[in-house]
Amino acid sequence: MRALFVGGTVDNSELDFDSGEPPLHYPPDTGSGTQRYRLHHVGLREGSMVYVVYAAADLADTEVERVAEERGYARRFQAQPQLQV
Repeated sequence: MRALFVGGTVDNSELDFDSGEPPLHYPPDTGSGTQRYRLHHVGLREGSMVYVVYAAADLADTEVERVAEERGYARRFQAQPQLQV
């Protein structure tokens, strides 16, 4: 699965995750107790996660959704976005 980042110092960066459940925060353990990125939504295709979007902790949901739409993540991966709560 592909991890995509919106906002913060690694905005518009990507990396590959091994299959499985993505962590709720990235990086999972910063040592400071403050998480830099939170899992915003996942992209599902035929019931499988093909991408995940991490957003900077202080970024509003509406801004993350706008940027993800602008960058065409769902279209690129032919997937349906599912918000994570």
